[in-house]
Amino acid sequence: MEILVEGAGIEFRGDESVTKIATLCSHVFNVSPRTNWFFVSVRTVEGRISWGEASLNGWEPVLVAIFEAFYRQLVGMTVAEAHRSLKARPNSPGGLAANAVTSAIQQALLGLMAEQEGLPLHGPLGTLKRTHVPVYANINRATTDRRPEGFAATALRARSQGFGSFKLAPFDDVVPADGGSQKGRERIRHGIDCVLAVRDAVGSGPRIMVDCHWRFDEMRAIETLHALRAADLYWFECPLAERHANWPAMRRVRAAARDQGVLLAAAETQIGVSSFETILAEGLYDVVMPDVKYCGGPWEMLSIAQRCAESKVVFSPHNPTGPICHHQSLHVAAVAPECRMLEMQFDESPLFYDLIMGSQSEVQDSALEVPTAIGAGIEMNVPLLRAHPFQVVPPGIETLLDA
Repeated sequence: MEILVEGAGIEFRGDESVTKIATLCSHVFNVSPRTNWFFVSVRTVEGRISWGEASLNGWEPVLVAIFEAFYRQLVGMTVAEAHRSLKARPNSPGGLAANAVTSAIQQALLGLMAEQEGLPLHGPLGTLKRTHVPVYANINRATTDRRPEGFAATALRARSQGFGSFKLAPFDDVVPADGGSQKGRERIRHGIDCVLAVRDAVGSGPRIMVDCHWRFDEMRAIETLHALRAADLYWFECPLAERHANWPAMRRVRAAARDQGVLLAAAETQIGVSSFETILAEGLYDVVMPDVKYCGGPWEMLSIAQRCAESKVVFSPHNPTGPICHHQSLHVAAVAPECRMLEMQFDESPLFYDLIMGSQSEVQDSALEVPTAIGAGIEMNVPLLRAHPFQVVPPGIETLLDA
């Protein structure tokens, strides 16, 4: 299937004296052989344009099809009407892909509302709670040398650019079914060595988080936790597939992590406040990580943050992809009741900074200043967007391991 950098789009022709949505378009941007970013743009009849992100690697044809098939009814609506009509739907037949498109459009609508009201992007969400948001570096995709020394070198490079906390996902090609095989054990041991190398490189102070990408069964997860005791982890992320049958095992993994003073983190692919309320009620995790491009958009993520605060569970947004998701997540984090840390992709590609124009904070002392520009505060570099069209990339691990 050929995907144009700009989808055919959905356009409104009507009364231009009222602020209404005129056009919605989808855009696929190739970053690397492993990564595409998927954006949507919403243009009003006055010509104002705002952007959202729905990146889901390998599923771009599905995202385009969902966008074209189900979002035509938004054309001709006012921004407020469109916002009210879009809901996070955990049980949608379209699953994560459909909710990603919903989330992206809600992001774009937030930018239009902020501009209409003369406020910064976070303004329509609520009162600013912090002017600086703590961040950590996801060093995984920047590490092309997957040896322990390669991960250590990336962590040191991130530290030199202002980061003081680091996350890696070093268990390449491990899957739950063969984690106990000779090859599986060797791959797990290699991942453990990578984590220990990062700890040796950065010293005893910085936080280190490990993302397991749902690759373990209960036994391998607990064994790996014990083997990483010397790494002094801050959190252990997504060890098991997040399905109901695994809840008893997840509680046992959480208990093992607590015995080591390690937090258990997960929930990046959960959709809607209702899904998170179930997780919070069951006491499965110490840290929940909603993703603004999957959970239902910025308003939904803020509601999830509020429920986390009420439940005394750490809120730490998942944010490893493109610049629009990053910008939106930063503004939600700025108004959330609490935000422990915001994930930030580190150095996968300079295109992260080249693709958008406008106010972009630099990391200082492992934190980002919240931008105060009116409206979305950024503009898309459209010529660059068009210069990197869709390429086939492998699907993300979240779509392969029954997470």
